[in-house]
Order: sequence, then C-alpha cells, then structure tokens
Amino acid sequence: MSCSKVFSGDLPELIYKIIKNFQNDYSTLHSCVLINRLWCRLTIPLLWENPFSISTGNYNFIEIYLYNLSKHLKAILNEYQIIDSLLTSNTLFNYPSFIRYLNINKIKPSIDMWLKANDITLNMDSVSEFKKCINMSLIKLFIENEVNLYTLELDASDTHYNTYTDNILEIILQNPNFISNNIRNLKFSISNCNSMIKNHVTQIINSNQNLKQILFGLSSLSLYQSLLLSKESNCSNTLNTIIFSNIDFKLLFNKLLN
Repeated sequence: MSCSKVFSGDLPELIYKIIKNFQNDYSTLHSCVLINRLWCRLTIPLLWENPFSISTGNYNFIEIYLYNLSKHLKAILNEYQIIDSLLTSNTLFNYPSFIRYLNINKIKPSIDMWLKANDITLNMDSVSEFKKCINMSLIKLFIENEVNLYTLELDASDTHYNTYTDNILEIILQNPNFISNNIRNLKFSISNCNSMIKNHVTQIINSNQNLKQILFGLSSLSLYQSLLLSKESNCSNTLNTIIFSNIDFKLLFNKLLN
C-alpha cells in the first residue's frame, strides 16, 4: 500500500508521518530540515509549533518573530534603541503562523534570556516597559496571523506575571474571532488574582465555540460556576473533557453549600 501511495503522488504525506515520529526530538528535526526542500517544508512547522517550551538555550526565535512585526510596532521598539540591524534581515517562512502551543507565562522568561544572550542593556526605568512592549507585540502578532492554537495556557497565580496578565487577556478579548475559532484546549491556574483577571478568563471560556478540553488548576469557585452552570457558554456542544488539578473539592463544596 505504501508503494501505491508513493506512485500516486502521496509521498509528502508519507514523509510527514515519518517526521511526526520525531516531533519532540529537536536535534533530529533540525537534521531533517537539511535533507531537501520538501523535508524542510514539512519539518519547519513542527519545529515552530511550541518554541517557548524548547529548552535549547537558543532564543534567536525571538528575533525572527520581531522581524514579522508591523512597521508601527518595530518603530516602538526602536524608541528603546533596539535597531533594525539586530533583527533577522529576511525569513523564508511565516514562522508566527506555525505556533500551536502557547504558554503565556513562558514568553517573558524567553525575552529575558534573549536580551541577556544579545547583551542588550537598558536603564532600569526602561527595561520593564521594553519587556512588556515585546510581550504584548508577540501576542498581537499571533492574533494577526490567525494562528490555530491547540493549547493556550496561563498561570494567573504567578505573581511575577500578574502585571502582564490583565493586558494580555484584554488583547485576546478584543479579538473575538481568535477566541471563538482558534483555541481548542485551555489550561488555567487561577489563585489569589484580581477579579478583573477572573472576569476576563470567564469571558474567554464563554466565547469559545470550538473548545475541546479545559484544565483548571487551583481553586476558583466563581470561574467553575461560570463554566459549569452558565447557560451563556458557547463551548457546551464541543467540550468533552474537564480536568481539575490541585483542587480542594471539600472547600469548594462547602462554599457551594454556604
């Protein structure tokens, strides 16, 4: 049967199935890119589907993402003396469109490591705003590219990230088509965060029309009530899995009874 597929023009499909077996073997995937154009075209999307979670110590992908920013956003970065010569001069693919797994909490550490690797120094008054600017710009970049995310993950209990969380969720909510059509799995950890963040998360859940799976970490009664009891939720027809992690159900039930 494999021979018939080769001769019928299905060779790319067969090669892709082979490459998929090395999905998390990044060294092998890099080798696959060098074989020929076909292998390169089939492999690149796998290498770029979850770049923020690859612990290779190479954060040059940040530069490639920044190259794909709009002229307006690039001009804002240049106000922080980040000149165009630092960025990649050309790219062969639309790399931002390949992302499939986005852990929002991993964006800032990647930016920190990229700045350190490139020996980029800013005065203390500018560094925080600069990092925030890049973070927000990357989120906008993914939305503009209408990426199809298998998983969007956010730990809103991360106190080091709370200054970013509210703004990121607002940007996502400003793009309802991205929420309703482009996110299949949600992973949220909510604890001790402000009511605005919880409200934004609730809106994202209720606006999603293709949600297949959601994972809740830590206790957040109001959030669970919104998903499980609300008649306004659009995901009730597609949601097939709800995962609870690190949940104190005894405390949760006591709150419900009271």
